[in-house]
Amino acid sequence: AKAFGGIDLNDPLYESITNSRRYQGMEHWLPLFHERLETLFDYVPEAAITLSYEVDMAMAARHDQVDEFYDARRDQLEQQSFGAAPYKPLAPAQLYLSGDEWRDRLSAHASFPITPFELPEGSSIFFHGRKGRSFAAERGEAGGNVYDAVGSHFKSLRTAGKRVVLACWSEGSAERLATILRDHGASPIAPAETWTDVLKRDLEMISVVVLPLEEGFETSDLVVVAEQDILGDRLVRRAKKAKKATDFFAELQSLSVGDLLVHVDHGIGRFEGLKTLDVQGAPHDCLLLFYANNDRLFIPVENIDLLSRYGSEAEGVQLDRLGSGAWQAKKAKLKQRIRDIANDLIKTAAARELKAGDVFTPPDGAWDEFCARFPYEETEDQLSAIDAVVEDLAKGRPMDRLVCGDVGFGKTEVALRAAFIAAFSGKQVAVVVPTTLLARQHFKTFSERFKGLPLQVAQASRLVGRKEIEEVKKGLTDGSIDIVVGTHALLQESVKFRDLGLLIIDEEQHFGVKHKERLKSMRANVHVLTLTATPIPRTLQLALSGLREMSLITTPPLDRLAVRTYISPFDPVVIREHLLREHFRGGQSFFVVPRITDLEEMGEFLRDIVPEVKFRTAHGRMAPTELEDIMTGFYDRSFDVLLSTTIVESGLDIPTANTLVVHRADMF
Repeated sequence: AKAFGGIDLNDPLYESITNSRRYQGMEHWLPLFHERLETLFDYVPEAAITLSYEVDMAMAARHDQVDEFYDARRDQLEQQSFGAAPYKPLAPAQLYLSGDEWRDRLSAHASFPITPFELPEGSSIFFHGRKGRSFAAERGEAGGNVYDAVGSHFKSLRTAGKRVVLACWSEGSAERLATILRDHGASPIAPAETWTDVLKRDLEMISVVVLPLEEGFETSDLVVVAEQDILGDRLVRRAKKAKKATDFFAELQSLSVGDLLVHVDHGIGRFEGLKTLDVQGAPHDCLLLFYANNDRLFIPVENIDLLSRYGSEAEGVQLDRLGSGAWQAKKAKLKQRIRDIANDLIKTAAARELKAGDVFTPPDGAWDEFCARFPYEETEDQLSAIDAVVEDLAKGRPMDRLVCGDVGFGKTEVALRAAFIAAFSGKQVAVVVPTTLLARQHFKTFSERFKGLPLQVAQASRLVGRKEIEEVKKGLTDGSIDIVVGTHALLQESVKFRDLGLLIIDEEQHFGVKHKERLKSMRANVHVLTLTATPIPRTLQLALSGLREMSLITTPPLDRLAVRTYISPFDPVVIREHLLREHFRGGQSFFVVPRITDLEEMGEFLRDIVPEVKFRTAHGRMAPTELEDIMTGFYDRSFDVLLSTTIVESGLDIPTANTLVVHRADMF
């Protein structure tokens, strides 16, 4: 009452705290439960503090943001628009240190501001260092070679009598970069384990160390060149060993009473819980299963591997009878059917195995340089998939590999490297995708990665004009185009390849029967690489049974954070905060509503509450061309928020879209 001028029993936050329940936002009332709030200063009273030169600007921006949110909460409290729940904010001074309090606390500690600017003599310590050279200009230069520039730079530094150190993110990248630079005249060059080893060496020797620096630097006698100076931004993850559950208790915890389970010898039964039996004077935990006629079966927990979940709908399922031959007859019949199917599949696989395929091997030197263009540290799964593809291409038999992984997990990089090997072996590469938007995205990716290389990349889809399509067809026929990215337009009879060596199929499950028949005719002696996040059952079964090779990419890349999901009442301030946060950091957002009739109201809401962002509306009743234009605009970042129903493109990687607002989630 003292803080807000009265108690409102309808306030959900007050009601939840009164009844000892957690509620989103309850931490904002923390000062009401404590006499004082502590800060980091209270926990490290004797610590010396190092400050960035930007700290004052950051503090001012943070205070402005806090004040803005407080004012927005106060305004919403008075307006009560769009059915928002009442929310009573405390004054910022009760939750945060003010500017004066921050400066007072700071003055009581030893603090050391660090700045890249040289200050007047006597007011600072100058370390006589400066930022190192960046090779960004050479990287972007068409036809230029950044490694030649690095080799020349190293040579001039050693002539000047300076010690040269190359700092890399990992042992793998250090070894690869040293090999490439050695080929471009930067020698002698060798790895060093410690800084002592570096200092012991002759000045002529270039030392390669594993040191995660974002930028290099120079002093009067030392030059450290960072991997990012040469190759651009790198994103490196530290590999973690996968944790595998080894005991059966995890399985037991996932079972509920009433679940249908299948016993390998007795058939379908209903799980009724865990029972403890007295066996030879000792207690023994067993799973209790009920069968037809109320027959009971006790299974020791250590034999849980004999059970599996019933994979179909449980409704109307007939339980098996213990001791009858019905289950064994079912198994025998199914085994025979499996044998018949397997026989046909094995014949097909054997015929393909006997066919001769082109042998492709990575070109020395150029391969390492192309791999180094990838701005991330490859995950363990990616490296396994790449190694498997390289091995397949060199076998002399037509490759047929499925690479399965979530969107954004790095499947495209596997395809890029396979395309590089095939194209440098003098063969043509076709990348077939289901949608024009995905074709445009892949064309952009392939063009950027193959920029500066003697390879021609083209696009074939509805987004390309008729005249350009005719030129692409001509280029594929005469062999002037090495790599083509397109939709099912590539599967037309009028498209002829001079020498197709590799076919890459992305999201195979989206192609129709006719398209797949055409793909089969293209596959005779061609290497095939299929990429998918959701393989169709037949494709997955072929891979699991070993008739088709499969690689799984299950490790997310470094910048892929776990998705955080919040469920809350409709709150205009929270929505505004999240959309603006994404907007001001250069990102984009999805705003998904369940029904087309809600779109107009939500459009009004966005115009009123978040006028700073641009948005477009998309739904399934739009003309395909209009919908595609909107999705293309979103991909090209011409607006900030896509307001849509569930018709959000699948398979499209929009890395800048990191926020998803779901309105009326209960309606889905």
